[in-house]
Amino acid sequence: MSLIIDNLRKVYQQGDQQIEVLKGVQAEIQEGEIVAIVGQSGSGKSTLLGLLSGLDRATSGMIKIQNTDFNQLSEKQMTEFRAKNIGIVFQQFHLLPHLTALENVMVPLEILGFQNPEAEAKKMLDAVGLSHRYDHLPAKLSGGECQRVAIARALVTQPKILLADEPSGNLDDETGEKVMSVFFDVVRKYKITTILVTHNDDLARRCHRQLVLKQGVFH
Repeated sequence: MSLIIDNLRKVYQQGDQQIEVLKGVQAEIQEGEIVAIVGQSGSGKSTLLGLLSGLDRATSGMIKIQNTDFNQLSEKQMTEFRAKNIGIVFQQFHLLPHLTALENVMVPLEILGFQNPEAEAKKMLDAVGLSHRYDHLPAKLSGGECQRVAIARALVTQPKILLADEPSGNLDDETGEKVMSVFFDVVRKYKITTILVTHNDDLARRCHRQLVLKQGVFH
């Protein structure tokens, strides 16, 4: 599923002052493409990801996924569209602590009314190398295992777009490398259009291309 970003602006109001974070971002990302968004801290990378996920609204400009323009969607429609089409992996794992790994991955399937969610969740946990951790609570998992559960949960509905915000940022180098190898293997296998926000040059080079966010626009 292709993604078009056209003249996207985001302005925050702080007292009497307006802070313009994004100043007319333009990009087109093709179906199945894996794109890294890089830039210094404070350049607006996470702000952009929030807009692409529909968790925040742009001040002006357009985000269009296939034939759907975010500007035309109500909050309810945006929530439904995101659930069906967009997977999100955060730097923090955001797992539900009282649910097992399997139950955490089943949650989005159950919300969307998938048939046999347990089988689908097991298949995705197998894909990220966690077939031996189905019944473990997050507190009994390592950081790398928790992030793999989070990746499995984001991918289990086979979303059209995957957004990942520093997914290895809370992991040590060795664990992060292992987790991201699984990440790239899975998104390539399922041909999922992926946008990866990262400070890691090695991860960025593993993507098809890089977009550098600087002074509110891509370079």
